[in-house]
Amino acid sequence: MTIRRKPADAREKELMLALHRIERGRAKTDEKKVTIAAVAREAGVSAALIHNHYPNIAEAIREVQGRSSRAQRDVKHQDLRAEREKGRALRLEIEELRAKVASLASLNEVLINENRILKARQNDPKMISLRS
Repeated sequence: MTIRRKPADAREKELMLALHRIERGRAKTDEKKVTIAAVAREAGVSAALIHNHYPNIAEAIREVQGRSSRAQRDVKHQDLRAEREKGRALRLEIEELRAKVASLASLNEVLINENRILKARQNDPKMISLRS
């Protein structure tokens, strides 16, 4: 006894028809939710067959579910770009702040030195205070 298998294109067509029947609420198996397992039951095959031999059908099912791997990849790619842009902006801000800190440190050194000179002059007995 030999088992006759259907050609791949015929099987793919059956799987797409099963997917469309479930989407329109006309499934023979009373499936309501579009999943790979539901499409497999509707078409009379195993879910593993869809996963292993019909990745385009599996992707079509994920698209109907709103979980397309392409869509997820694109969203993650956009998020990554946004985060990279935030990182770039933060690095620029850090660079600017470091430059300001260096400038303030230099100014602070000048003021400290000036303060020392003024204190030394104030403590000098030869200096006369002009306060009234």
